[in-house]
Amino acid sequence: MTRFTKGLMALTAAASLTGLIAGSAQAEDLPTLKAALYMSGTVAWEVETIKQNQFDQAHGFELETMDVAGSPASRVALAAGEVDMIVADWLWVAAQRASGKDYVFVPYSKAVGGLYVPEDSPAQSLADLKGGKIGIAGGPNDKSWLILRAYAEQATGQDLAGDTEQVFGAPPLIFKSALSGELDGAINFWHFGAKMEAAGMRLLASTSEAAVALGLNPDTPLLGYVMRGEVVRDHPELVEGLIAASREAKDLLASDDAAWEQLRDRMRVKNDAQFEALKAGWIAGIPAPGPVSEEDAAKMLAIMASLGGEALVGKATSLPEGLFYKPAS
Repeated sequence: MTRFTKGLMALTAAASLTGLIAGSAQAEDLPTLKAALYMSGTVAWEVETIKQNQFDQAHGFELETMDVAGSPASRVALAAGEVDMIVADWLWVAAQRASGKDYVFVPYSKAVGGLYVPEDSPAQSLADLKGGKIGIAGGPNDKSWLILRAYAEQATGQDLAGDTEQVFGAPPLIFKSALSGELDGAINFWHFGAKMEAAGMRLLASTSEAAVALGLNPDTPLLGYVMRGEVVRDHPELVEGLIAASREAKDLLASDDAAWEQLRDRMRVKNDAQFEALKAGWIAGIPAPGPVSEEDAAKMLAIMASLGGEALVGKATSLPEGLFYKPAS
């Protein structure tokens, strides 16, 4: 090896090391946005895409995640000030704001589920489930269940709750019970619904279509990043950075199949049918850019309050001021 070659290799190594050190220092100098998230859930697909592509650093912050067991744990962490944000639905945020908590909602997803029945079920409408057993994930105040109840009553006068037996359980349990034939119908979180459909079940009633029939806008995002108000006020650049990084991740996942291949292991799919169903469902749930329509949200809150009462929306009988994030003009 010549002296020139050795010198060139040394310079190359030094340059690479310098680049790594500079990159590391640059990341360390960025403000951190800490999130408590259930990293086995669907939000992890966006978060991992942000991190893999350094969309957070490109927009001036470092996204740090704390993996938690589920929504209750994330909400405790937010209340304790251990993190800057979590993921939750805005109805919960409205209830919290009405009780004095300073939380702000940033849209993330409009994905919702529906009611699925076995492929060979004779049911062609909700009325055909009379006397049957419906499995429901999320409890009696599950939003899809409430919307479908309201739709059935408006469309045919049917009391869906009174006409059927409800079985409430965790999403995986409802999923397994539905596939085993123990249930006449099942309402589950959208990603379990996608898996049920991939396994041969069929959609009997779409939550989105029921919402339209009730005069609601199905494009209203229900899930979002929920941030502490002080973070929003004191560091608006972090919020704008998150929104930009989130949009870049969404745009990439909506247009690049290779980006999904990077997530396949995290998605824990058993076959290609599940993979494609989950991918399609997630992309369909991408909301349009921009703030939430308060007029549309107010309509949804009124219906949810009438059906779920204080157990669902707390004291939020109307939209609390400051609920939805609005960029500074």
